[in-house]
Amino acid sequence: MGWSLRTIADLSDAEFLQWAKLLEERAGIQLSLNQKSLLQSQLSIRMRELGYDSYAEYYSLVTDGLQGRLEWSILIDRVAVKETSFFRHRASFEFVRRYLQDKINNQQLTSSFDAWSVGCSTGEEPYSLAMVINDCFELAQLEPYYGVTALDISSTALAKGRLGRFMPRSIEQMTAEESKRYCQLGHDGTYEVVRKIRDRVCFTYGNVLQINDMPAVQMDVIFCQNLLVYFRRWLRRDILNSLVDRLKPGGTLVIGIGEVVDWEHPKLKRIANEEVQAYVRQ
Repeated sequence: MGWSLRTIADLSDAEFLQWAKLLEERAGIQLSLNQKSLLQSQLSIRMRELGYDSYAEYYSLVTDGLQGRLEWSILIDRVAVKETSFFRHRASFEFVRRYLQDKINNQQLTSSFDAWSVGCSTGEEPYSLAMVINDCFELAQLEPYYGVTALDISSTALAKGRLGRFMPRSIEQMTAEESKRYCQLGHDGTYEVVRKIRDRVCFTYGNVLQINDMPAVQMDVIFCQNLLVYFRRWLRRDILNSLVDRLKPGGTLVIGIGEVVDWEHPKLKRIANEEVQAYVRQ
């Protein structure tokens, strides 16, 4: 029987805690015991590919020097990629639309409009942001002077995002007009984001735990949804505090509703809107 067909034993609670500690230390990802089967599935698939049947031996590989760092980058791709879609939580994107339209209407747009998608996964979120921003510029008949930076820890997810091709289920929440304007149906049944939108999104590798080490580029919009839930409460606050200094004066931070319920910042004012959780920098 080949290595690929060997049976791998179930992940014990002690082994799970060892792997969970490594994921939290390196990526901030917090896993509970009820997620053990999910982690076991991802570990065992990779272990079979390499010919390992011992979680301890594979752990030694992942934590050993340069080879371990290379293997870690492959493993984190498997664990960290999230299921997402275009315009997931439509209200948050419509909030960004109104925010930009108000800036244009009040002649407050004096330079480029810059947005940051933190934890962008395979690209649906930053492309959705680019579509909304492009709508506003075209409606106002302005030159499209804007850009969206997309950040994620998964190199595989970033590569898929750069490709800009998506299965039909990813675009289910787009309106017919949006999909007509911004997507092209390919011969293989996938939808490709049009070039003028793809060119506005820059996909960048980065660990959200190391935001303070990144260039302090100022943003009009920081969009961080469905990411903070993976971290402990204190770490969520630390991440948000780091994001505040990346906002332009008057810039807005948008997070998922309920992802943080006990966080305030002296430089921010929360928007009074029950449909979104957003803050504006004073």
